[in-house]
Amino acid sequence: MTLAVAPMEGVMDHTMRSLLSKIGGMDYLVSEFVRVTQYAIPSSTFKRLVPENNNSAQTKYNHPVHTQLLGSNPELMSESALNAVKAGATHIDINFGCPAKRVNGHGGGSVLLQNPNSLYDIMKAVRSKLPQGIIVSAKIRLGYENEELLFDNVAAIEAAGTNKLTVHGRTKKDGYKPPARWEKIGEIQDRTKMLVVANGDITDKESLLRCRSISGCSHFMIGRGSLNNPFIFQDLRTELENKQKIEHQNDLIELFIDYTTQLQKEYDEVATLGRLKQWCGHLRFEYTTIKDNLNTLRRSKSVIEFSDNIKSALGE
Repeated sequence: MTLAVAPMEGVMDHTMRSLLSKIGGMDYLVSEFVRVTQYAIPSSTFKRLVPENNNSAQTKYNHPVHTQLLGSNPELMSESALNAVKAGATHIDINFGCPAKRVNGHGGGSVLLQNPNSLYDIMKAVRSKLPQGIIVSAKIRLGYENEELLFDNVAAIEAAGTNKLTVHGRTKKDGYKPPARWEKIGEIQDRTKMLVVANGDITDKESLLRCRSISGCSHFMIGRGSLNNPFIFQDLRTELENKQKIEHQNDLIELFIDYTTQLQKEYDEVATLGRLKQWCGHLRFEYTTIKDNLNTLRRSKSVIEFSDNIKSALGE
């Protein structure tokens, strides 16, 4: 069974990837998308935005990080992908799943699911430009407004020579409304020779096993679940081995100290505080102590005040 950390724009930057990688349990992580619009992205940008590319495309804890691109121009996408490889990337992923209006409005992400030919052209251009040893994958949703073109889209991506396909079991119109339709991912699994990764609504051992049973997949990607519970991959490995899951409440303080230190190396006071508060917005779904103290944490005016408040909330 393969477990991966999903790319989430504005959240899953290299500081969060490093934090999760330190805890471990996943097989690989995927970067936030690098947007390709009017020109090919240079190698220097890929080294800056995906700094793991300076370390053989791995975190310092040796988990592979795949570089994700988002865009609609085949030539610019392929040139950018090659530049990413020159920067150190070993796996290129193409985002056809982002539902954000500002992304779709510029012709990127899930809006492309309305045109299988565009998917083929982009994936073919990228695959043709890169050395064969570089793995090329794509991430999709089940469709844009509906699922009518789902299997045409899958066929187009596969025909372009794509190695792997991650499928979020919702359409763009669905947004993140439950439930993810794992049965549709299973239908894709039955119709393609690409390696299929199931994504959507996997939050614990029970949902993982249900997804495996319904989809037939053995490869899974977890997004929001890893923000709500940063120990989820470690927990899943433990429980799948029929061992007792460990209580992590007392480990949160150390995590916050580590995360704050990393953020302060990369961001200013305002951005650091913003990301700490943002993470608490996710953690509240898993940790009652965070939920009960969320308003106090969000009212923190500085990183020092936030740190004092989080220690108080967690009982230190």
